[in-house]
Parts: sequence; C-alpha cells; structure tokens
Amino acid sequence: QVQLVESGGGLVQPGGSLRLSCAASGVLLRINDMGWYRQAPGKQRELVGVITRGGSTNYADSVKGRFTISRDNAKNSVYLQMNSLTLEDTAVYYCNAKSVGPTYWGQGTQVTVSS
Repeated sequence: QVQLVESGGGLVQPGGSLRLSCAASGVLLRINDMGWYRQAPGKQRELVGVITRGGSTNYADSVKGRFTISRDNAKNSVYLQMNSLTLEDTAVYYCNAKSVGPTYWGQGTQVTVSS
C-alpha cells in the first residue's frame, strides 16, 4: 500500500520559516513529478510548487522567492522550505507524487502563520 507521509507543519509567526517533508513508501512504480499543494479554509486546493525527477521546479507566483522545493529520488522524498511566511500562507499543505500509473496524495499537514 502506497503512503505519502508529511511532517514539519506547525505554528509560526509572520516572517518565520518552516520546512515540510514528505516521504513515499510502498511505491512500486517510478515517480515522476512531486509537489506540494495547499488548501486554505473556504478556498480550493492550489498548487504551491512542483519538481520534476530531473530537478526542474515551478512555483505559484504567490510563493516565488520565498519557498524552495527539493527532492531526494533515492528516498522518494520531497521537501518544501518556506521562508518569510505570511498570514496568507496558512493552510493545510498536501504532498503529491505522480507515478507512471496512479497519482498519490498525502494526508496533509497544517501550517498556521499567526502572531
């Protein structure tokens, strides 16, 4: 059974930093793109950033210059370094992994930015 397990969420003050991690286990097929999405209360889930197997990245305009996504292919893991956090970054963050077959989702980790 495939599982994506996220960690690293929590409460942080505006201007602070957090690092999210996501590890995939039980994956039998090659994983291509990995990424992070987020969903704030009352809003639709949106893309935060995506990274290809080769390391190319793409980010939502709202996080460019503040967030950095990286991955470790050997560990089937993806990371999200979040700096200069603002109140608008408060959301549940979901890890995503696209294989040559199914697409997998993590259970989500809460990030709350509050003073």
